[in-house]
Amino acid sequence: MTAQLYRIRKTLMIFALGAALLITLLLNTVRQTSGQLAVTPIKPLEIDQTAAAQRLAGAIRIKTITYDELTRTSATEFLRLHAYLAQKFPGVHRALKREIVNNYSLLYTWQGSDPSARPILFMAHQDVVPINPGTQQAWQSEPFAGTIRGGYVWGRGSWDDKGNLLAIMEAVELLAAKGIKPRQTVYFGFGHDEEAGTRNGEDGARMIAALLKSRGVKLDFVLNEGLLITQGVMKGLDSPVALIGIAEKGYMTLTLSAEATGGHSSMPPSRSAIGSLSAALSRLEQQQMPASIRDVSSEMFAAVAPEFSGINRVFLSNLWLFGPLVRMQLEKQPSARAMFRTTTALTVIRAGNKEQVLPVKAEAQVNFRLLPGDSQQSVIRHAKEAVADDSIRIEARGWEASRVSTTGSAAYRAINRTIREVFPGTIVAPGLMVGGTDSRFMEEIADHIYRFSPVRAEIVDLPRFHGINERISVSNFAEMIRFYHRLLANVSAGDYAE
Repeated sequence: MTAQLYRIRKTLMIFALGAALLITLLLNTVRQTSGQLAVTPIKPLEIDQTAAAQRLAGAIRIKTITYDELTRTSATEFLRLHAYLAQKFPGVHRALKREIVNNYSLLYTWQGSDPSARPILFMAHQDVVPINPGTQQAWQSEPFAGTIRGGYVWGRGSWDDKGNLLAIMEAVELLAAKGIKPRQTVYFGFGHDEEAGTRNGEDGARMIAALLKSRGVKLDFVLNEGLLITQGVMKGLDSPVALIGIAEKGYMTLTLSAEATGGHSSMPPSRSAIGSLSAALSRLEQQQMPASIRDVSSEMFAAVAPEFSGINRVFLSNLWLFGPLVRMQLEKQPSARAMFRTTTALTVIRAGNKEQVLPVKAEAQVNFRLLPGDSQQSVIRHAKEAVADDSIRIEARGWEASRVSTTGSAAYRAINRTIREVFPGTIVAPGLMVGGTDSRFMEEIADHIYRFSPVRAEIVDLPRFHGINERISVSNFAEMIRFYHRLLANVSAGDYAE
């Protein structure tokens, strides 16, 4: 009888615990109500879409390419672009002060009417990446022809980043034509070397930041290129999702090298430089940095969870329990996996120059994109522990992850509100920029930095970024202009002041 009572009590306890867990999950799910701003969609600003698209196409034809080889430059092309902007946007150049920084970068100053209002900075970059060798024939339109066809502007830079640059100029031109003056001073910084890899922004944005700092400028916020408006990328959400980048990952490359006795391949030693380095790289790739849903990704899921339905909403509303499962599912996608960990990517290897000669040295480069919260030192410690070979030499270069900007600022609310007004029905959430931008140089002079591009993209569009058939739709380019036009109006409104 005692054993039977024990089994009954155990069963009842299991049921009670299960019921308590179920109630907790349901309560957490119900409590997660939508935090999306309630706004009234605005009447779309009238824009001559054809003329605007033609101006963007004209800018694409100017080959402002940044090459990896420092000896190759596009100096003449940058000067051509400067002249083109002055010609196509006369109102901007009458109303704003233009300065050329370090020969090729541009800084525009739109003086505000209220000296006490904190200034702001909009960024974009003039340069583009080159076309990958051997891929030109795969383009549906010549990469630098600036073709308008099928409702799209085709060409390198249409998306990254001349689309943003020209959309900003179009918006300011419209405002200047009406004699509108912003409340706070607005700066526009257009660097010329954002695509310079490890030297990203060194000659452009860094010099603009130094100039502003020398003048005692302290910015309320910076808006630079960044995350997009995607549809169909977050499975389970039919609505478009706009992520505002509140942080970006750091960038770090480790150079690993191994040395050994050289000589003829007919008499190989027991340990070769290539073999030692290969083993080290294999261990490093297999032992990835730990993944977790924290900080920015946690904020993102909190914002989008109430917009899901069914089991997805339950899972995302209860990450304390389902976090590992959610992460495991999302990590199947490389773009999602990068949100949760400092990534490890083996990118370059050099060893040997003749098939029958043993190389004395083998060298490889491993690129890491640092999650906020990780540091270069923590990555180096991880690499040394994973490699577990003191004979492997490790050298590092790069920069730390950015600080995380708050979603509670008036600047974030203004960007959020503008997205919801210009792109009705779009879900807005904070996100992490897994790539790098040149806005990191503004951290010393800005309270907040946000990274967002009002570009619509579906899954099939994502490979176009730095890839083949880069394009922007004519209608989306008009939306980009409307976004910047409306955002400038919103941040100039009196209720923007904190």
